[in-house]
Amino acid sequence: MKVTVVGAGNVGATVANVLATKNFCSEVVLIDIKEGVSEGKAMDIMQTAHMLNFDTTVTGVTNDYAATAGSQVVVITSGIPRKPGMSREDLIGTNAKIVKSVMDQALKYSPDAIFIIISNPMDAMTYLSLKDSKLPRNRVIGQGGMLDSSRFRYFLSKALQKAGYPATPTDIDGMVIGGHSDKTMVPLTSIATYKGIPVKQLLTDEQLTEAVESTKVGGATLTKLLGTSAWYAPGAAAAAMVEAIALDAKKLIPCCVYLDGEYGEKDLCIGVPVLLGKDGMEKIVEYKLEGDEKAKFDESVKAARDTNSKLGDALK
Repeated sequence: MKVTVVGAGNVGATVANVLATKNFCSEVVLIDIKEGVSEGKAMDIMQTAHMLNFDTTVTGVTNDYAATAGSQVVVITSGIPRKPGMSREDLIGTNAKIVKSVMDQALKYSPDAIFIIISNPMDAMTYLSLKDSKLPRNRVIGQGGMLDSSRFRYFLSKALQKAGYPATPTDIDGMVIGGHSDKTMVPLTSIATYKGIPVKQLLTDEQLTEAVESTKVGGATLTKLLGTSAWYAPGAAAAAMVEAIALDAKKLIPCCVYLDGEYGEKDLCIGVPVLLGKDGMEKIVEYKLEGDEKAKFDESVKAARDTNSKLGDALK
């Protein structure tokens, strides 16, 4: 499988590096507009091949989309990252223009590709990419829920450790749906488990609330600490999505996809559980939301629609 990663910044380079080390791709093309950056990072990755025992070829190019031709998956990380004090929504004007241009160029050389969108605000950029490209909805997928769910599992494991359980993130099953936004994502505490045991049986309401709120501001917390957006977990999350597609794994992963009646909603992209396989988004799984989680998901939908309304001329 050939995969293109657009944007050789921290996130894009991490995607390329994780894809290479997982060793299921024949070729990864890393492309950027800044001269020499993708070439240098690709060379650096390839110089780990012997030590890490992988055969994937990683190639870096500067703004040469012809080199991406025939990619089965294209991961778009392009755009400006968040700085401390910025919300993801603050990036909409600049990143909409960038993502639209990148999508058009990549699609010209890889017309059958499945696209994974990471650029923020991710839900709106996924919606823009789908509408602008006119691709079927299974081929344009936003990466948000995978990352947010991983953060949720981390914070639940920390809460369980404080409560006296030797938990690690791999012991936890947890899912986050809704928008990829600090205020509106919806961590589902009702179905979260630790080694099969509902976490609601092991943690107090206060402990659960702390884990949920830490998850929601997980990206902002890292931005404040690092001075820019995080990259290890976002890059690994995107690579895991590519792997599910490449291996036709039919994995249940929360992703941002276009809804056409599912969850009672239409004409927006938002995070819900989906099965990822060789055709991209192969099935939306409709989990029955009730009570507070249903109300929070409805709030998330409203916020996503509001952000989409700010796309303006980018949708024309």
